[in-house]
Amino acid sequence: MVFVIFVVWPTEGVGKLLTGKATKGEEMCGNLKIFSGNANHPLAEKIADAYGVSLGELRLRKFSDGEIWVKFNENIRGADVFLLQPTNAPSDNLMELLIMLDAAKRASARRITAVIPYFGYARQDRKDQPRVSITAKLVANLITKAGADRVLTMDLHAAQIQGFFDIPLDHLYSATIFCDYYRQMEIPDLVVMAPDVGGIRMARAYGKRLGAPLAVIDKRRPEANISEVMNVIGDVAGKNILIVDDIIDTAGTLTEAVYALKRNGANKIYAACTHAILSGPAIERIQNCEPLEELAVTDTVWIPEEKRIPKIRVLTVANLFAEAIKRIHNEESISILFD
Repeated sequence: MVFVIFVVWPTEGVGKLLTGKATKGEEMCGNLKIFSGNANHPLAEKIADAYGVSLGELRLRKFSDGEIWVKFNENIRGADVFLLQPTNAPSDNLMELLIMLDAAKRASARRITAVIPYFGYARQDRKDQPRVSITAKLVANLITKAGADRVLTMDLHAAQIQGFFDIPLDHLYSATIFCDYYRQMEIPDLVVMAPDVGGIRMARAYGKRLGAPLAVIDKRRPEANISEVMNVIGDVAGKNILIVDDIIDTAGTLTEAVYALKRNGANKIYAACTHAILSGPAIERIQNCEPLEELAVTDTVWIPEEKRIPKIRVLTVANLFAEAIKRIHNEESISILFD
């Protein structure tokens, strides 16, 4: 006796049954969740609000010896997860991000994006002397190994750091935010100033957007966090100057540039910097730098209230990051944001 068994497979969703993966449409419409570490929770709340969602529930605590413990207090299986955490000092911020990534991976998130408004350790991006570490590459490896599927960041200290990651990286630029701000101010006779040779590319981008010529500070750095202005290259006499940079740490480079410009006959001097680290004597230097009209910074790094002096103007990057997250989730282009 012969038995014949007929099996009817549904045509819809057969690809998913065979591969175990969702189709692109299903992934695009999947559940999106945004979580934040402790490094810059206020920015995460602004981004979530701009996107129109609530921050996910994440529990972070430390044991008595300082060891970090992380738990997602909601189901993220199959979700498109975005973990927001800048990696500025202290090193606990980086450890928090790594542990959050590992926890999300073990909780079976469909895709994990590390949203790093400020990528710390980026200043050590090459071996410029014997027996030193390339820590930017080391941190990139740690983030990838911990479970990140892609990275979203802003104004890397060096463009080549994008190549340190073996996963997709989306790079946002604060120039759109700053240029809108200074365009509204309608500053006459404006010259955009690069604080060193390495900042020429960024300054040129500002100058193109603002229709302003370019000038450069020729400086040397005898040791870390110490700079000396050698020459001012460009016509700055009687001009209003906008100094643009990606990081302001101790403010030594900034204030030395301001004084040099004033000695060369500059009129009003403004400054714009993406990542306001403001360590050591930075606040005192900025406060006492009389020729500096205003320093505009973004909120990629949380600035405590005691450092928010009248000369510092904080602009938010929340809307730009929210739009980028939306485009990543929907598999849309991000580069169109800067065209």
